[in-house]
Amino acid sequence: MQKIVVVGAGSMAEALISGILEKKLIDRNNVWVTNNSNKERLTELQDRYGIQATYDLPTLFEGAEMVMLAMKPKDAGNAIESIREHLNKEMLIVSVLAGVSMKTIELLADKPLSIARSMPNTSAAVGKSATAIAVNERVTKSQVETAKILFESVGLAAFVEEEQLDAVTGLSGSGPAYIYYLIEAMEESAAEIGLEQQMAQQLIIQTLIGAAEMVKNSIKSPEQLRREVTSPGGTTEAGIRVLEEHGVQQAFVSCIKAATAQSKKLGEALSSKLTVGKH
Repeated sequence: MQKIVVVGAGSMAEALISGILEKKLIDRNNVWVTNNSNKERLTELQDRYGIQATYDLPTLFEGAEMVMLAMKPKDAGNAIESIREHLNKEMLIVSVLAGVSMKTIELLADKPLSIARSMPNTSAAVGKSATAIAVNERVTKSQVETAKILFESVGLAAFVEEEQLDAVTGLSGSGPAYIYYLIEAMEESAAEIGLEQQMAQQLIIQTLIGAAEMVKNSIKSPEQLRREVTSPGGTTEAGIRVLEEHGVQQAFVSCIKAATAQSKKLGEALSSKLTVGKH
């Protein structure tokens, strides 16, 4: 890859920059970043990663092979309109803008573009994101591979149809928060049964990591793995019975459905707002 331009300098942009450089996908001199006006933040990223930063748009986009849209979704309208004369269909436009459709991006740019729209999650910061990617018909096989390599630098990457991205948002985009919520509950219970906080947290974290690895590496289903731990009349059975009495499993199902519906609702509202007055 010759040159990547990142428009936006928030936490997701930094996570992706870090992953790209960690995997040595491109020389750091060929990674360029800009934002709306926070020069201090650009200087911070320059110093931390040895990348290039500028507000001079002709210099920024000259020779760019990939342009990553990583600003806040609400700022996408002004941002894309301000750079659209520098965008062209030979570039791969990679969007991490939640709720902003590929059609909306093209309307804002006022031209056809090769777009890969993605939904990573915040675990990209530690190289463990679960990222879904949708591409439009102008993206070439080579660009598909480039997008795959990019997001595999910060975790797992899978391709989906664009209409599935709301479901992905509800499941894995918001998913880390559900796990943190579970950890909060386990930490609270640990305190109530008399375990020291630091030790309890270590036990909880390792338990979650171990269970995830078991599901990942075993040919058995999660249900089968659960049943094997749940001896009749044992401690696990007593705990699971309480979870079932409180409808915890169904609550998680409802939680993910609600997040998916909200993603769709917010996306439609945002796209409508961004394209007011457009074609």
